[in-house]
Amino acid sequence: MSGTNADLPGWTVVDEGWGRKAVDFSTLSEPSNCREYVALHHQLGVDAGSRLLDVACGSGLAIELARLRGASCSGIDASARLVAIARYRNPDCDIRVGDMYHLPWDDETFDVATSFRGIWGTTPDAVAEMGRALRPGGRLGLTVWGHLKVSPGAWALSPFRLAAAEKVENQAAMVSLGRPGVGERLLESCGFIDIERVNVPFAWEFPDPEIYARALASTGPAYEAIQNVGEEAFRSAALEQARQQVLDGVPLRAEINVVGYIARKPGGTE
Repeated sequence: MSGTNADLPGWTVVDEGWGRKAVDFSTLSEPSNCREYVALHHQLGVDAGSRLLDVACGSGLAIELARLRGASCSGIDASARLVAIARYRNPDCDIRVGDMYHLPWDDETFDVATSFRGIWGTTPDAVAEMGRALRPGGRLGLTVWGHLKVSPGAWALSPFRLAAAEKVENQAAMVSLGRPGVGERLLESCGFIDIERVNVPFAWEFPDPEIYARALASTGPAYEAIQNVGEEAFRSAALEQARQQVLDGVPLRAEINVVGYIARKPGGTE
């Protein structure tokens, strides 16, 4: 993202985009993800006794919700500033800054591994690494963006297209796992079985256009757009989109199609 990190591992630049407004992300954007987190935990049967790993755990709200179900939780994210919040929310959990391609846990450590829109079409090797960390019979749960163009809340993502053309093209490649058959083939190639594609509820909600714009600006894709057009142009575009959606007496709501994948590592007991 910038030339200042040329000598650092590639994953460390994630903190530039996702960590620069970590408090805004954790309080204004991530809470709307609760529907997604709770739905997938339910599908996976997360409960007391589950040893759970969340990959690309961000500011740790999914870990907190799994912990409240009784799970023993660990997590990893490339953003040190998001991990600081995740640890603050979950002081007794093992949450680390690191690379999802090289998870710092032994083979067959976890019963459940999750990633909420943290695994992309451009990062398939992370799925195999999650499989390595799962015990035989362990369960994997992923969510990815689905068919965005038909989503009633697609307007909420449109400011991301202010990024440079090559960044927008890469965004399209990133969300490719939501296409029919693509995620299933990836999971099968990584040795998973009992693969199931499930619908996952997702809706962003905001009290007004200003909070929406501030929340959106805290994300990694927004950072790419801001690099291209600047903070003020991005904010203006976000406000314009949101103002067209305002209805009296109700929050701004953007329902967006999210796809979930449930799978199992062979061996063990179901």
